[in-house]
Amino acid sequence: MNGPAPQRLTAIRPGGLAEEKFPIAERSPGERPPAVDESRVRAMRHLTRERLTSRGLTCVADDAALIVSELITNAILHSGGRQVQLNLDLHDDVLCIRVHDGVAGPRRTAATPEDDDEHGRGLVLVQEIARSRQGAWGVSDNGTTTWCELSLVAC
Repeated sequence: MNGPAPQRLTAIRPGGLAEEKFPIAERSPGERPPAVDESRVRAMRHLTRERLTSRGLTCVADDAALIVSELITNAILHSGGRQVQLNLDLHDDVLCIRVHDGVAGPRRTAATPEDDDEHGRGLVLVQEIARSRQGAWGVSDNGTTTWCELSLVAC
């Protein structure tokens, strides 16, 4: 489970299911995000579920909502950025999820946390959901975008 994520990124077409941008507050490292930023996670999770179910893709809606929740949370908590963008797109039987925080930095990996760690399981969940859905996940070379692709063939 440790190590770099696969380098696969499906080309996206203009439009798609969703393109949502929202500002996040500037804060010091370790400072808890304000409630308005924390509420963005729930809003993006609900948006994801609604957009997928409206397209008849309820079979992937829960997994996609969990992935969006984890990636948006990471962007808010760890990027140090001022804006986050979520893109959802369908392309050739693949759901493409992208969260862009605009802050270049080291690539994140899915490291297995210790049993008593309270945090650090989000990317492991993303990795396992992607694997179970014949997909992949990764981070752009400059670290500004985390993405996940899920196959819709089984839907």
